[in-house]
Amino acid sequence: MIYLAGVSTLQFDAERCTGCGMCAEVCPHGVFIIASAKASITNKDKCMECGACENNCAFDAIRVSSGVGCAAAIINGMITGGEPSCGCSSEGGTCC
Repeated sequence: MIYLAGVSTLQFDAERCTGCGMCAEVCPHGVFIIASAKASITNKDKCMECGACENNCAFDAIRVSSGVGCAAAIINGMITGGEPSCGCSSEGGTCC
């Protein structure tokens, strides 16, 4: 599932990656794969910014601002039944 293209805060530093595979194991959307003894991102837009990968990376190779951004705004809007609002739009504070 892709939430919104181009808005994920996910950052990956391949130089710090040891290929342990923890990111691929804990990611609920399969954003990471392990190939050639290193992790890589399959599709950054699949990231829902939950933070599981960053929290489980012992080598500080992953950064993500969990619970922020347009994806979180859309999910919160679905849960509450309201309009998504992440504040990224200059007109009315609506999402993207």
